[in-house]
Amino acid sequence: MKWSGRRNSENFEDRRGMSSGGKTIIGGGIIGIVILLLNVFGGENGQMIGTILEQTQGKQTNPTEQRALTAAEIEEGKFIEAILVDTEDVWGKIFQENNLQYERPNLVLFTDSYETGCGSATSASGPFYCPADQKVYMDLSFFEELKTKFGAQGGDFATAYVIAHEIGHHVQTLLGTSTKMRQMQEGKSQSQANKLSVALELQADFYAGVWTHYNQKMNNFLEEGDIDEALSAAHAVGDDAIQAKIQGHIVPESFTHGTSAQRKAWFMKGYKTGDINQGDTFAEIR
Repeated sequence: MKWSGRRNSENFEDRRGMSSGGKTIIGGGIIGIVILLLNVFGGENGQMIGTILEQTQGKQTNPTEQRALTAAEIEEGKFIEAILVDTEDVWGKIFQENNLQYERPNLVLFTDSYETGCGSATSASGPFYCPADQKVYMDLSFFEELKTKFGAQGGDFATAYVIAHEIGHHVQTLLGTSTKMRQMQEGKSQSQANKLSVALELQADFYAGVWTHYNQKMNNFLEEGDIDEALSAAHAVGDDAIQAKIQGHIVPESFTHGTSAQRKAWFMKGYKTGDINQGDTFAEIR
C-alpha cells in the first residue's frame, strides 16, 4: 500500500522501548491467551477487555531502562501513524457527511507491557480498543505471530486492516452501538450474548471495509495484493479457524468474533459499498 507523505497525528503515541512497570499476562504469548479466550484481537467490549486483562495479570515486572528505537522500528512507527491519519481523515469525512462530529482516538504502540484504561496489557493481549480511555493499543510483535502461528499472509495492508477494525470499535463507541450491545446482552444466555458479540465484531470488520473504500477514493493507496492480505488476516482470525487450530474442533455456540467466511464477507461488503448504513450485522438476531 502507498502511505508516504501523510501528515503527523497528535493522537499517535509511540511508547516502544519504554516500560510501564506493570503486570505481565500469563499464557506464553498470543497462543497462550487464545487457548484461554479463543480470541486473537478485537475483544473490545469494555467490560470484556477489563475483565480479561484483570484475570490474566501475573506478577509485577521490574521497570526496564528506555532504549532507542532502531531505524526499522522508526519506519514501522511512521507507517502505523500514516494509517491512523487516514482513519482520522476518512471517519472525519463520513461523520461530517452524516452531520456528526468525529472524536479522534489515540493509538498507542508499546513493547512488552503497558498500563491502559482497561488494565495492564502485553503483546499477548493482541491489538485492542479500550473504550475507557478511547485508545487503541498494539504491540507489533502480534503481526509476526499472526503469520507464523495462524497462517495469515502478512503484509502492510494486513496491519492496516487490523487497525481499521480497532478504529471501527471506536466508531461503535461514538455511535452508541457498543453500549446498546451490552444492554442487549443483559439477561441473555451465554450463547445468545456471544451472538451479539459476533455482530459487534463483524460490524467492525464492515467498518474496516468502509474505511478502505473511502481511503482508496481519497488517497488511491491500494496496491496489487492488498485486499488479499486483508482477507487472509480476516480468515486467520475467524473463530472457526482459531478453534480448529487450537483445540481441534469447532464449537459455534462459543463464537465471539464470527467465522472466517463471515469476517471476510462483511469486510468486502464495506469495501464494495462504502455505505455505513449497510452494516447492520445485528439484523439476524433481533
